[in-house]
This record gives sequence, C-alpha cells and structure tokens, in this order.
Amino acid sequence: MNKTAQGSIGQSRIGLSSYAFFWQLSDQVSNPLSIHDALRKAADLGVDLFQICDYAPLEDMNDADLAAVRTTADELGITLEVGTKGIHPEHLRKFLHIAQVLGSDLLRTMFNVPGHTPDNDEAVAIFTEVLPEFEAAGVRIAVETYEQVPTERILAVVKRINNPYLGICSDPANTVAALEMPRQVIDAVAPYVLNMHIKDFAFSRKQGWVGFTYTGAPLGQGLLDYNYMIEKIQPKTRNINQIIEHWLPWQDTETDTIHLENQWTQQALTYLRSK
Repeated sequence: MNKTAQGSIGQSRIGLSSYAFFWQLSDQVSNPLSIHDALRKAADLGVDLFQICDYAPLEDMNDADLAAVRTTADELGITLEVGTKGIHPEHLRKFLHIAQVLGSDLLRTMFNVPGHTPDNDEAVAIFTEVLPEFEAAGVRIAVETYEQVPTERILAVVKRINNPYLGICSDPANTVAALEMPRQVIDAVAPYVLNMHIKDFAFSRKQGWVGFTYTGAPLGQGLLDYNYMIEKIQPKTRNINQIIEHWLPWQDTETDTIHLENQWTQQALTYLRSK
C-alpha cells in the first residue's frame, strides 16, 4: 500500500462544507449568510469541523479578514479545512498561506481550472515543486475525484509523487458524469484517501420521460452505497474526516430552498452520527 494511505492527522470527524449552505451563502437569497454566520449555524448543529470549499470571497480576504474567520471558528470550537480549484504553483502557495492563517491542515483541490488544464507530467512537476513547502507547514493536499479528469489520471500522479502529503479527496458522486461507476472509483482510490466528501445522488426521469436529471438526494435515500464506501475506505480506523455536501436544486421559492437545505443538513448529520 502506498504511504499516502496513512490518512489524516488526528481523529476522524464529521464536518460540514460550505456546500451544505450553498444557497444560503449565495446571492440568490435576499439575506445571504456570511461565512461567520455559517460557522455559527454549524456550531448550533453540534459540528466542530467546517470545510470552506470553493467559497469565492475567501480568495479576496486579507490576513485580517482571514484571522477574523479563524477567531470566530476558535470561539465556536470549530476546526477549519480549506478547499479550492486548480494546481498552478502560485495558486497553491496562496492557498497554503490561507490554510495556515485559518489553521487548516488540509487543502482540497482539483486539477483543472479555466486556462490551466495540466497533463500528468506537468501535475507531477508542480507537486514536486510545492509539496516540500506544504510538508514543512503540515498541510496535506487532497485532489478530488471528479468528471473532468479521469480517476486513473489523478491516481497516476499521486502514485508517482508517493508522498503522504498528497492524496485523494473521495467523491464518487462526481465521477458518474464521466461514466465512472461509484464502486469502481471507491475501490481504486481507497488506499490514497485523505478526505471524504459525503453527498448522496439520484437520477429522475424528466418530464415526458425524455432523458434524466442527475442531482442530489437526502443522504441515505439515493444511490450512494455509503456502507460499501466506509467498509473500503475505513475513515474511523484511518482518521479520515467526512465532510457533508449537498447537490440541492433550487426549489420553487427562497423559503422552500432554505428550509430543504437545512433539512438535508440535519438529516445527513443524523445519518452519519448513527453509523
């Protein structure tokens, strides 16, 4: 087994992602939450781990703004993790700094962003360059499985680097759009997982039975074989955090959307805590 299989530092925990508050943090609602508000809501739910993931305002925050977020989290007893997209070296270094200010020991990212779609050789060169800085800071990089890059390509890079500070953020829901079956992805990435995104998913027939919609589902009610995934990845044994996300479509009204988003979050927490 590759030494990236050592998993995360500390205990396995259940956390919330900013994606669990996707609509409430967005400008689609009349009174969007701030990230401080989202942290307070997480604390009210008894959550002590929060992953700020693909949250655009984070990149524009100065050190004082970041320190204020860290202070709120500390006061609430919440540990922070950070997520972004892209692996350009300067972008990774910027988010290494953000992670350090926020006290995160993990940075989740994805290979591709508009204008930069590195091949495997470039990705290996980039990680070889920056990983010593991440290792010195005690921050691991977890590359997420998703439809834009075949899982076997991501794994090929991770295996070539062969460093416990580079691994996988497992999210089998993402890969279905590339016709990668969730169980196959889980089997392939299991030894290299450093972080898990937990969201359920389902297909439904479109009107007139013309095609399907692939979208989120309440955890435990969709196609995610959670028990199989846990058996293969062993997050508790390997101290891998499980981060709750949602793919919740906008509902008929803002009120309905917020209500259902909160309901899905509570249900997901109840489901994971029961396991």
